[in-house]
Amino acid sequence: MKEDSTPGSIANPIKFMDQDFQTLLEKCLKSRTLFADPCFPPQQTSIGMPEDPDPKKAIKWRRPKEIGVNAVFVEDTIGTTDICQGQLGNCWLLAALSCLTMHPTLFEKVVPPNQSLSESYAGIFHFRFWQYGEWVEVVVDDRLPVREGRLLFSYSHTRNEYWSALVEKAYAKLVGCYGSLKGGNISEGMEDFTGGIAYSLQVSSRAPQVLWRSLTAALSRGSLLSCFIQASSNPEVGKVTGDGLVKGHAYAITDSDKVTKASDETLLLRLRNPWGFVEYRGPWSDASKEWDDVVKEEKERIDLKQKEDGEFWISAEDFSRLFNVVELCSVNPDNLEDQNIALNTWSISEYKGCWVSGSSAGGSSKYTQSFWKNPQFQLDLTQHDRAEEDNQHDDGSRTPQEKRAEKEKSKAKQCTVFVELLQKNRRKKTQADFLHIAFHIYKLKGVCLRGDFFRTNFPVGSSGKYEAQRGSWREMQLDPGNYILVPSTFQPNQPGEFFVRIFSKTGNTLGGLEYRASRLQVMATPLSLEDQERVKKTFDEEAGAVRNPHHSLEKDYHLPLDTCRQLIFGEATKGRCRLSREKTGTLLSTLRHLQTIFLQFDEDSSGTMSPFELSAALQAVGMQCDGKVLELLCERFASGELHMPFHSFVSCVTRMQKLFALYQSETSQEVKDRGINSVSI
Repeated sequence: MKEDSTPGSIANPIKFMDQDFQTLLEKCLKSRTLFADPCFPPQQTSIGMPEDPDPKKAIKWRRPKEIGVNAVFVEDTIGTTDICQGQLGNCWLLAALSCLTMHPTLFEKVVPPNQSLSESYAGIFHFRFWQYGEWVEVVVDDRLPVREGRLLFSYSHTRNEYWSALVEKAYAKLVGCYGSLKGGNISEGMEDFTGGIAYSLQVSSRAPQVLWRSLTAALSRGSLLSCFIQASSNPEVGKVTGDGLVKGHAYAITDSDKVTKASDETLLLRLRNPWGFVEYRGPWSDASKEWDDVVKEEKERIDLKQKEDGEFWISAEDFSRLFNVVELCSVNPDNLEDQNIALNTWSISEYKGCWVSGSSAGGSSKYTQSFWKNPQFQLDLTQHDRAEEDNQHDDGSRTPQEKRAEKEKSKAKQCTVFVELLQKNRRKKTQADFLHIAFHIYKLKGVCLRGDFFRTNFPVGSSGKYEAQRGSWREMQLDPGNYILVPSTFQPNQPGEFFVRIFSKTGNTLGGLEYRASRLQVMATPLSLEDQERVKKTFDEEAGAVRNPHHSLEKDYHLPLDTCRQLIFGEATKGRCRLSREKTGTLLSTLRHLQTIFLQFDEDSSGTMSPFELSAALQAVGMQCDGKVLELLCERFASGELHMPFHSFVSCVTRMQKLFALYQSETSQEVKDRGINSVSI
């Protein structure tokens, strides 16, 4: 993790939109004015949803003291009931916020202390969120959207506490607008509130008692926990079951405990519905008869509140029967079973990258022609951290001594790693727009891997199926060694930014792999008999040098005049539009060769070449180019389009040949050291 003084650390967060809280606060206090945020104005664009045509439901923006005279930032202490969901489908965010209130140290990272609606009040507040390896500080004014006198979105149960509404506003500003908060995965909110790594656990994978112990241990380590019931279809989302539970809805798991009734001990979990109402109605719920025989002291010890506030207790048995998925988030990815692990044993490597259409957005491995073009990262695992025993078939014929010897011999030293891939900035619209993403890991057998490798080798690990959500993660045990990590979208040519991080119990390094542009040795194609005859006939007619060779090129190869001129002047004609017999033969041979290559690599016979096809075609010509160079070539010679016609391919190759020649003739060692990528295309 970043040290305190590092830009992007919790103590020195990045200033979102270059707004510095302390500077703005002092300016407002000095001028005795209330802060009005120009970057997130009180307009419909900040709401990000269609305006209601009913004038009675018009949205107004009010400061807390204008809504209620008793308004406070925090009333008494922070608690889970401070947060109630308003008219916005962001239960995923508010459930994560409810979890956060149970951990004061983590809470103060997001909600800095010493903020008030009375002391040093200037209508300005600040909050911090983790964003792809960095903490970001977001400044907001306290003008909140109100409809018919009440807060439109998040509010507190007491109606006069405003910290949660202001956190929600700051997060809406971070992602673009309130509308961008509709629909999401609770793990997204938990990660952005902690900087930890979130992962899922299928409830059915463990017995109720084992699950309860695991969740209790996770809560004691400061992990954020949530859960939900999977909806089988979209119409089922939001449906309330007979037990009072909501399908497809995020609940916060805020505590665990056990109560003794007579001689029986019952394992319990405390959950909270971020709506602030609609509670579980089964055994051990607020009004259930199971509490009748529990002594008063026991009820007080677990802080039983028998009122409609969205919070309730449920037995571990019923939880396992009714819920499907638990989501956990820890600052360190502690294994649930490893309850005694030291929190400082994890190291982390991070990398940011992007998928570029036609260049590095190669799609899934089913697209064999382009998958290898996806960004590749080399992962080096240097030390093992665990010993994993191979399960050997025991037919009963071996002695105990032989079994022990075999057991020791079969121990394989491995590294435990958590790999997470996050796609960035997909909420920067009026709603989330996530791509289907996944990652695959291959054992490294050399340098940057090309298409033939991926067609003949299988990954040693992956995130699983492609899913349209912000993050994809997996825990793996890998042998020490060198690996290649390949993040990808399911479909090729889908642009986007991403962030990769790897946690391991031992040191690891993660770095990007790229080809540098280079010239390969390719045998020249001899002049065909047909072209030899054509050159002889032309020169016999011209009685010397060909004065206007572009006429022939236009006619025979359908090349535009500009492309013809590039070809001719590329043959060292000293600025004259004429060619000798020898140079004409070379030119026709080159053009015939390029035509053959173009037809060979135009695999879909479209008459054009995609950037992925272009990469392979250039290599056949003798030019190996990295993704950045390919992107620039497409921008220049295909006018930014994804497909390049033959004449553009000819212009591209001609220009690249000229650049390689310029680089070879360069005398400056400084330029040589920077590589050919420094030469302007």
